[in-house]
Amino acid sequence: MADTQQTETVTGILDWETPHEGRIRQWNNGPVSKDSDPYIPASLKEEYPLRAGQLLTTTVVQKKSKNKKPGKPRNVRSVVSEITAIEGIHPEEFAKHTTFEEMIVIDPSPRIHLEYPGCPPSCRLIDLFCPIGYGTRGLIVAPPKAGKTILLQNIAQGIHHNHPDIEVVALLIDERPEEVTEFKRTVPAEVLASSNDQDVDEHIELGIMAIERAKRKLEAGKDVVVLLDSITRLGRAFNNSKKYANSGRTMSGGLDARALDVPKQMFGAARNVEQAGSLTIIASCLIDTGSRADQIIFEEFK
Repeated sequence: MADTQQTETVTGILDWETPHEGRIRQWNNGPVSKDSDPYIPASLKEEYPLRAGQLLTTTVVQKKSKNKKPGKPRNVRSVVSEITAIEGIHPEEFAKHTTFEEMIVIDPSPRIHLEYPGCPPSCRLIDLFCPIGYGTRGLIVAPPKAGKTILLQNIAQGIHHNHPDIEVVALLIDERPEEVTEFKRTVPAEVLASSNDQDVDEHIELGIMAIERAKRKLEAGKDVVVLLDSITRLGRAFNNSKKYANSGRTMSGGLDARALDVPKQMFGAARNVEQAGSLTIIASCLIDTGSRADQIIFEEFK
């Protein structure tokens, strides 16, 4: 490889395409993948504490391939030569942080208060009967058209009014496009959405990257709330994936025996920790849809 003189600073989210090579993705309602995204060589993975979902500030150089095909110019691609910041912190300082898996998990606390002057009745009712704490794992269980999505919007409004320091993420999986637009216009949160005109792999990629991004924020000491709509559609997406639904054993309702392994890990990522911040996940879950698979998904997460 031979370097050219051109360098630039690129900030983006780390995505490991393979165990040996990552890419720096831009983040606009989720990861935006382009062929021109800079590569991160495996040597930097050994030098820095790099994990999927981290916000990196990097120095990028243009490198030409050694191999040149007759009659064609050498391929040029962007390669990260140096990492100057991880989550806005110098890499050496960030290396002192405890990783997500090594953190000590404690009970959800303190309470996240949702009631505010002029709030919808649902905010006060949640505070009274099913309070949410920092690090809570919660399900909103109801039949279709019962108002689960509106309740999630009300929760986001309550957190915005009473806890502006909390980062709220609305994660919409396999949602109607008009519903996505409404969320973006009405909910004071970062909205990450895949609509139902996208394929299964895009639903899965968004869900995994959103939770990984939230875990990296927790490691950096931040408090994050993820409002997931819905865990049922997330489970369906994994069940329709050739990569994740590959056990060869089918349960009642047509659900693959391994389809929910990763979604359960994602939902289980919610926690409050001693050393850093917290990750709260509130997810909607469908019942009484007439689908045996949806009922099994609910039973797996309840």
